[in-house]
Amino acid sequence: MELHPLAGKPAPDSILIDVQDLISSYYRAKAAGPVAFGTSGHRGSSFEGTFNEEHVMAIAQSICEYRAWKGITGPLFMGFDTHALSVPAFRTALEVFAANGVETVIHKGDEYTPTPVISFLILEHNRGKSKGLADGVVITPSHNAPKDGGFKYNPPHGGPADVDVTGWIEERANKLIRKGTSAIKRVPYKRARKAGTTHEEDFIGPFVTSLPEIIDMEAIREAGIRIGVDPMGGSGIHFWDPIARSYGLDIQVVNREIDPSFRFMTVDSDGVIRMDCSSPFAMARLISMADSFDIAWGNDPDFDRHGIVCATGLMNPNHYLAVAIWYLLGNRPAWDKQLMIGKTLVSSSIIDRVVSDYHRTLYEVPVGFKWFVQGFIDGTVAFGGEESAGASFLRSDGTVWSTDKDGFSMTLLAAEILAKTGMTPDEIYREVLVPKYGDPYYKRADGPIDDVRKSRLQTLTPDSIQAKNIAGQPVTNIMTTAPGNGAPIGGVKVVLGDGSWFALRPSGTEPKMKVYIESFGGESLWQNIHEEALRLLFGPSD
Repeated sequence: MELHPLAGKPAPDSILIDVQDLISSYYRAKAAGPVAFGTSGHRGSSFEGTFNEEHVMAIAQSICEYRAWKGITGPLFMGFDTHALSVPAFRTALEVFAANGVETVIHKGDEYTPTPVISFLILEHNRGKSKGLADGVVITPSHNAPKDGGFKYNPPHGGPADVDVTGWIEERANKLIRKGTSAIKRVPYKRARKAGTTHEEDFIGPFVTSLPEIIDMEAIREAGIRIGVDPMGGSGIHFWDPIARSYGLDIQVVNREIDPSFRFMTVDSDGVIRMDCSSPFAMARLISMADSFDIAWGNDPDFDRHGIVCATGLMNPNHYLAVAIWYLLGNRPAWDKQLMIGKTLVSSSIIDRVVSDYHRTLYEVPVGFKWFVQGFIDGTVAFGGEESAGASFLRSDGTVWSTDKDGFSMTLLAAEILAKTGMTPDEIYREVLVPKYGDPYYKRADGPIDDVRKSRLQTLTPDSIQAKNIAGQPVTNIMTTAPGNGAPIGGVKVVLGDGSWFALRPSGTEPKMKVYIESFGGESLWQNIHEEALRLLFGPSD
């Protein structure tokens, strides 16, 4: 894919959204598409009629009915991020929750709330289970463009809802929309805020106070690490000052601006404003400041992703996952040796080699953090990570911290690694991991997808691919289900003789095909694999 002329440059006014028009569309436009939960909730835009008041009303009502069906009687923790559609969606959802008598806990003072904080609060409440099980909602489209809105539901296990839950909510919500929303209970917003079931609490304090249970904050303080943080205008922006004060850390927040147009962003590779902390184009400003800090990082708007910046630039997310696992397995002595290390099957195979070297079990699952949730809950998984820069891990004592991706713990871990080893995560990758495990060339190449291609990918079986060699390498394994849990991957992964591999799957959040390739033969082999893989699956026109 060719780079857009604006890639990595400040966003010009010409591509900024009209915030007021977007919000007006949320209220006036009819639903032009169904409720559809992808890998992380329902997402869409009011400009396209795919995320508006009808959708949110129907989803919220469905959640109320799901809670009643499952006997979930504890509080529902609800948070929202800094996207323009998040505030109106929050108001709509609260109106429905209050009308249905759902005890709803919101962040005091209409403060923004990151995804991992909602997961943390759910789990903290449910430890005692004395007041009924809690669940939660996060209103966010994650790193998506400013025009988008999103709605995620986290059941009592604290993590992303599984397909059986989202399928039920999705089906019920769409039925409500078809009926004209007449079956949806709702009260005016002012009444919802004053309802006896609506409570405000401080979400920052409990989360910040508990951080030493997962990160060695004292080691970071003693090392005097100079830290640069770019919240990218996201929901965790007001957490960093309390963290710095509480633990005496040298943290400089380089951008404190909150603007739903995200006009302060540099443009992503395709010319779109996207708060993707794994993109060097979206992270261009912080990368330019790298020399001012010992370590720096950015997070997406709901703070479930991380981007680690060292003197050499933005780390490849796969490289950091490998380093994080390497470090944690050597520095968390209370973790049971039987605990598995989780990765999505499109993450780097360097992770496989690190895990094998520590004589641990690899738990390889399809794309989607929901696949790690039960392992965290039942004490079989110590770490779960996605190639898209999202991960979480256990507390130092081996108990669960968050069952959703946590951008706070993963970024603070980078500072702990530097404090304890004297090396940045990038230095560890280059000087420790590469000499031992190799230096693969990993890159994802997105492409267009139509219904024919999507159907082809989703109906593949290992027998569908007859090729014995690809790009001069023997085919050693063909997967359409994940080896860790046997779940369908929605596409295919093919492993080659030298450890190189490729995988293709439809995106769960955008209308495109994702092509993942890792080559142990450099960029030239990567290119050959890319050409032959597409031709093998879709014919010579690709």
